[in-house]
Amino acid sequence: MAEFSQRLKEALNMNNMSAAELCRRTGTPESVMSQYKSGKYVAKQKRLEQFAAELGVSPSWLAGDDISPAPFYSVKGIFPIETRRFPLLGEIACGEPVFASEDRECYITAGADIRADFCLRAKGDSMTGARINDGDIVFIREQESVENGEIAAVIIDDEATLKRVYYYPEQNQLVLTPENPAYSPLVFTGERLNEIRILGKAVAFQSAL
Repeated sequence: MAEFSQRLKEALNMNNMSAAELCRRTGTPESVMSQYKSGKYVAKQKRLEQFAAELGVSPSWLAGDDISPAPFYSVKGIFPIETRRFPLLGEIACGEPVFASEDRECYITAGADIRADFCLRAKGDSMTGARINDGDIVFIREQESVENGEIAAVIIDDEATLKRVYYYPEQNQLVLTPENPAYSPLVFTGERLNEIRILGKAVAFQSAL
């Protein structure tokens, strides 16, 4: 995925429009626009859609998705669906950790509004309480940390698992919690924390059924 700041500059160039002009048309403070162009902040959905409308591009493309910049217009009651391809990086365990294979030859097509970098196929039943079942496709936004209680793809040594993450810095403890009472939480403290790496946050899933 491209950076929002890169796409914003590209769209401005395509339209021979200055950032100041876009600010004037959308009521955006120039100080905010400067932060967008520098990559410090990413526009929220409402402003993203305003920019896209003024620049004649797709909001999803402007956000950085790997799709055509051309906007999609509805035709009297027909609503188009934007899609994109997400790399499928093997399987991830919903149960015991499994090897985190990376098969970048495979892709999953899903809605372009999913803000994810790649996806994984769930294996096992430890996350059924979160409606993630064996064989489901889980979409992951790549990031090195998540908020407590969020579901993340986590690497333990060279193995991967999908769990809710809870980190307690005062105890130097990380707890990976399943969504199935048949499984126990995985608890890591002290030097064992060095074994852990968060791949990213789970942001959506696609049922295999």
